[in-house]
Amino acid sequence: MKRELIINAAAEETRIALLEDGLPAEIFIERAATPSILGRIYRGRISNVLPGMQSAFVDIGLDRDAFLYVADLLPSAADLEPVAVENVIPPAPVRRRGPPIESLLKEGQEIVVQVTKDALGSKGPRITTQISLPGRTLVFLPGASHRSVSRRVESEEERSRLLRLAGSLPGEGGFIVRTAAEGADFPTLDSEARGLRARWEEIRRASEESAAPACLSPQADLAEKVLRDLVSPDMERIVVDDEPTHRRCRDFVERILPGLGHRVEKFSREEAIFEAFGVEKELERALRRRIWLPSGGYIVIHPTEALVAIDVNTGKYVGKTGFEETALKTNLEAAREVVRQIRLRDLGGILVVDFIDLEEEESRRRLAEALEEELKSDRARSRVLKISDFGLVEITRQRMKKSLETLLCRSCPTCRGSGRVKSAETLRFQIRRELRKVLPLLGGGDAVIRAHPEVASAILGNLPLLRRDLGLTGTQDLRVEAVEGFHPEHFEILGG
Repeated sequence: MKRELIINAAAEETRIALLEDGLPAEIFIERAATPSILGRIYRGRISNVLPGMQSAFVDIGLDRDAFLYVADLLPSAADLEPVAVENVIPPAPVRRRGPPIESLLKEGQEIVVQVTKDALGSKGPRITTQISLPGRTLVFLPGASHRSVSRRVESEEERSRLLRLAGSLPGEGGFIVRTAAEGADFPTLDSEARGLRARWEEIRRASEESAAPACLSPQADLAEKVLRDLVSPDMERIVVDDEPTHRRCRDFVERILPGLGHRVEKFSREEAIFEAFGVEKELERALRRRIWLPSGGYIVIHPTEALVAIDVNTGKYVGKTGFEETALKTNLEAAREVVRQIRLRDLGGILVVDFIDLEEEESRRRLAEALEEELKSDRARSRVLKISDFGLVEITRQRMKKSLETLLCRSCPTCRGSGRVKSAETLRFQIRRELRKVLPLLGGGDAVIRAHPEVASAILGNLPLLRRDLGLTGTQDLRVEAVEGFHPEHFEILGG
């Protein structure tokens, strides 16, 4: 697979696209006015303890208090023995049952916490007391003691070797060996471990010298964070359109992967970099509900409060031999696109994919295997349940930051986020019902209907019928005014 990074850097916004075989697979966007706080470490003050929810709210100096669940306060079961964990930050260990939160925290108490999820909608950020400091090859867990290796390291021999090296790292604290460490020697791991320990000491000293609420870790540069997590020897090139960012990225890559700094290229064409690589077009496509497949089928993606519903349809594709062959080909094509859209849009939580029904067990097996294979490319932790009898597949996917739609869009002020407004015909009948209630109060006087132009036009087209229906006398006037600035569902009935 051909992998490239495209970096569009500007003073107020940085956008980074990971391309796989020429198509965007992941997008990272950060704006100077609203930077992500994911991974930041704070000294916070407990503002409220909720025994009924086994959680607490913590003031970390933001507009909204952060949310701390009791499971994110307790030591994890992973501290009992070395285990393999996902290559994600922070890790997600199995929790142990422990004491109630009211026995662990009190209002006004100060604690050191780390943000695991950005604020989303009306919810404040999610935090944990289990701090993790990511490096390129290691993740340092100051409050843990276990040493473990990412599950993405598939070779058992390499996993055992890395686990032995991790166990030999001196000093206290836990470590997770990341996939980038494959093939690394002990001096490489030891050097990064020392750097991460030094970073933790700086944070710990800052905590002792600061009063809550206070941020203890500086804001990391988005380009460097993405390079640290994504760049590997198989990255074909990194293209940057800003000269200072280009120099910084080249130096950073040369530092973490000596000899590969030349793969960071300066984009010098007049055309905008995201336009040149087709990213802008794919971003616009990723904000649509319907995505067409090469065969003529399509998928519909509909996020809701509880889950994301994804529907697969044959569309224009009619196949050649039979329905099973048509359905299977569409489903296999959709599986690839569904996973790419999930990664590109950064959809998380519960995802339900309604594939086209397959009758044969062999077809279901091929679809399940294809979906699992596609999800291997996803860095986020996910779990796929067995295909149901109705062709539904449930996927749970780790959510740590805002989806692309949430980041780039806002609720429509016209439909107020519902995606629907009442039709002009529906409003015409609603206004007729209101007139029946209002006209007697006017004492036989004239009435004025003020409405959106589309609604006003529908009323005027049926005005004689409306007058007869209301029983208006010849002396009683009923006027209709079209108001451009009105919301489509808003109207007024006034006395003449």
